Order: sequence, then structure tokens, then C-alpha cells
Amino acid sequence: MKSSYSGDNGGTCVETQSTPDGLVAVGDSKDRALGAHTFGPAQWRAFVIAVRDGSL
Repeated sequence: MKSSYSGDNGGTCVETQSTPDGLVAVGDSKDRALGAHTFGPAQWRAFVIAVRDGSL
């Protein structure tokens, strides 16, 4: 899933995707050769909550 804030302006884009084993993969949509970092569901939820509430 590509952020709706990414636009098409050539900037840096972060993309997320659910994996078949239930993890969340996060990577650079402009350079997929870099691979992705994966997080468990609880880790990902904690990250999203922290971003939303401004603690990150």
C-alpha cells in the first residue's frame, strides 16, 4: 500500500504490504532492490499509534 501523501513528485515513498505469514513488510517503493523490513502485527500497531499520537 502506497501512502496517499506520496504523490507523483519523485520524492521518497514508503510502501507497506502484508505478508502471507501475517507480518507487515515496509520498504522504499522507488528502489525495491533494497528489500524490506518486516514487523509483527503488535510492533506495527504500536508504531502506527505512536506516529498518530505524535510521540514519534
